[in-house]
Amino acid sequence: MDCGVITSKTVLLLLSLAFWAAAAGLSYVGGYVMNTYRSYDNFLQDKYALLPAVIILCVAAVMFIIGLLGCCATFRESRVGLGLFLAIILIIFIAEVSAFVLAFVYREKVKSDVQGTMRTVFEKYDGKNSESAVMDYLQENLRCCGVKNYSDWTATQWFNSTGNNSVPLSCCKQNLKNCTGSLDQPQELNTQGCLGELEAGLQSVISYAMLVILGFAIVKFFGMLSVCVLTCKREDSGYQPLYSGVFA
Repeated sequence: MDCGVITSKTVLLLLSLAFWAAAAGLSYVGGYVMNTYRSYDNFLQDKYALLPAVIILCVAAVMFIIGLLGCCATFRESRVGLGLFLAIILIIFIAEVSAFVLAFVYREKVKSDVQGTMRTVFEKYDGKNSESAVMDYLQENLRCCGVKNYSDWTATQWFNSTGNNSVPLSCCKQNLKNCTGSLDQPQELNTQGCLGELEAGLQSVISYAMLVILGFAIVKFFGMLSVCVLTCKREDSGYQPLYSGVFA
């Protein structure tokens, strides 16, 4: 075997072994993106924003079997096995490119969705309903208050009904145990709004997912090149594989 064949087989074996690690990595990224979106699902009108994460999880589900197929086909140098491996890699490559494009498109759409629905959820706050729980969760975890800033609460029905000139306790800074949410003591409150924090957080998650997808897509591209090199070298040199079996 010449250097090209040895290099191609090495690349394919490493690619096959990497499928298991890729499955774990993609599962983590897909699950992380999905859980993040579910935490803020009340602010997102378009549920198709989860589509990139779903595609990633579906790809991860078949990684182990594909890795096994790649190892067997490479060791046996089976034309059928290598062809099937190439077809599978090509399908995954297309899926990853699609996920990358969708993530890029919805990265901008998420911003408009959040802007369009956050104030609606904010205005429904009464301290008891599900929208209130979501808003409190958001303010506590992002350490923010209101939509654009903490003064937004003064225009809500909840603020007027309480009549105590205060914002929800979820606006209080985490290191202050005696905070009452009073507007007379703004130094005890998180004064920045939640809109910018939420947009930055969601877009950061999408950017991270896009980077991972792009990395795996590049690996698949070189894998496809290696399959082509190995197949062409076998046909040109006419050597026969040492093993024969179900993939031959």
